Amino acid sequence: MVDFKSKPKKDKKDLRGRDGGFREALSAEEQPVVSSEKLNREDIEVLEAAQIYRQGVTSIMDLIAPSAMAVESRHVDLGGKLLSTIYVVTYPRYISVGWFAPIILMNAELDISMFFYPVKAEVILKQLKNKVGTLEAQIMSDREKGAPRDPIRETALSDIEQLRDSLTQGTEKFFQYALYITAYADNEKALDDRMEEMDGLLGSRLVVGKRVFYQAEQGFNSTIPIGEDELGIYFNMNSSPCASSFPFISSDLTSDDGIMYGVNRHNGSLIVFDRFSLQNANAVVFATSGAGKSYTVKLEVLRSMMLGVDVIIIDPENEYKHLSDSVGGTFMNISLNSQVKINPFDLPKPVGGADRPADIIRSAVITIKGMLRIMLGTVTPMEDSILDRALIETYAKKDITPEADLHTIEPPLMNDFIGILEGFEGTENMVIKLKKYTEGTFAGLFNSPTNIETRNQLMVFSVRDLEDELRPIGIYMVVNYIWNTVRSELKKRILVIDEAWWLMQNEDSAKFIFALVKRCRKYYLGVTTITQDVNDFLRSQYGAAIVTNSAMQMLLKQSPAAVDNIQKTFMLTDGEKYLLLEGSVGQGIFFAGQKHVAMQVVASPVEDKIVTSDPRQLLEIENSKKEFKKQMQ
Repeated sequence: MVDFKSKPKKDKKDLRGRDGGFREALSAEEQPVVSSEKLNREDIEVLEAAQIYRQGVTSIMDLIAPSAMAVESRHVDLGGKLLSTIYVVTYPRYISVGWFAPIILMNAELDISMFFYPVKAEVILKQLKNKVGTLEAQIMSDREKGAPRDPIRETALSDIEQLRDSLTQGTEKFFQYALYITAYADNEKALDDRMEEMDGLLGSRLVVGKRVFYQAEQGFNSTIPIGEDELGIYFNMNSSPCASSFPFISSDLTSDDGIMYGVNRHNGSLIVFDRFSLQNANAVVFATSGAGKSYTVKLEVLRSMMLGVDVIIIDPENEYKHLSDSVGGTFMNISLNSQVKINPFDLPKPVGGADRPADIIRSAVITIKGMLRIMLGTVTPMEDSILDRALIETYAKKDITPEADLHTIEPPLMNDFIGILEGFEGTENMVIKLKKYTEGTFAGLFNSPTNIETRNQLMVFSVRDLEDELRPIGIYMVVNYIWNTVRSELKKRILVIDEAWWLMQNEDSAKFIFALVKRCRKYYLGVTTITQDVNDFLRSQYGAAIVTNSAMQMLLKQSPAAVDNIQKTFMLTDGEKYLLLEGSVGQGIFFAGQKHVAMQVVASPVEDKIVTSDPRQLLEIENSKKEFKKQMQ
């Protein structure tokens, strides 16, 4: 037992006060000898008062020192608080970045110390050379004896050779590395449980740690912030694995503006971010089916609407209807039997003086040609030239020229275009193919004036009921209409394209989406591209370019078949790769510019009822509505 309150010895300069503090006072032997005749009573009183004053001065040591401490074999009792230390003795051959995160983020009182002792390269290179000679001799001896190869020796030889190269080239340094962790608890059982928990976390990373035994005080002294290593238990390690142990593992993505995307799994902070603060507001979301990608995007849509952002969604599976109904959005079903009509020949209205009529008409011709190529299939260069001239004449027939006022024009229809196209030579096959969209099976969808009201904050275009043959054309037409709407009025908007791999299957539609993603920034639009078929999306040159031009990315749980492609595209570490493989629903990685963190998507109970995609929950909600209507009747 060491008691800081014990009485001081008089032959020392530093005397201990009654309250445990160290006092700086003179002992009786060190005080000057002065005869009483030479001192008057006032001088004696002054000296006595000064000595009393010095005894009552409080120092820093008084404030931070405990009243007493007891050192036991396994722990230290520090003023009623028990503490014990774990030191690491062995690491595995490979250790991932951030392996120390579970210890650092434990909901516990911990003191962690790391000591790095540099070792000169020439010293360690000499030792490694000797070790290489020994291993090579053993391997050669086994070969001569006909013994089976020893993978452990061969792996060790390969690792040593690689380390020698790195040390010689100066890309690595060598250290003796010591890691100590001191935990605190209120009683012995709680302390033992805490030690077992830490030992289990270390063991799950194949890191071997041991609890101090008859070194509890040395362990405590090694982890308090005085920079003294009294345990002296080291492990030889080069700089790369040393760096992987650093506790600086998480980025902070909490800002004053924006919406909450989830919770940072590294440190429990909120991921609050404004996508419009980046160099562009585009985003991509990659996940397997059922990993929570639609749920995540719906949450973003709902929270963005609270900040006044307009949202437009292309919905391939009617997943957003419940959300639209809940917030009073406009839900439009695009199909052959639908009352909703979109004219692909619509033109955007010029915004100020930025867009000239000639540029708008030229852009519309290029866009419509892309849709016509999807309808026609293979188009020869001569046919492409004819289509270009026919489109310009179609607009001119309606007095839509570079000199026209685009605010008052009436756009042509598909019938008008086919009528012009029939006047050109060599267009018989194209006319026959296109007439099925005006007179045949698909008549009505592409040959009517637009009748959509665009003033709602949330607009959902459902293409679920479109036939597979029509779906790429329908989505292309809807995206074109949305692009015209965006260009006609400058507002903060988000466009969500769900299951975008549909558009990546055709080069013209993929090219159109890529052009939209590149140009949308100046119109205050952010495009969110969602897909579960990651390989098909990234295999397209335009899909990879869309990822490059998206400043925000959200990666949720991935399939083993796609995760290697994801790792290569996003330059993920092995630890992040396994996080995507093993993550639960709503867990993934959130990228914003140069920062990225592990994310857990979290919704309130009210939000969960609005954005859920679970059929069971939706059925329960529908049954509750029916029951409520019955009661009201």
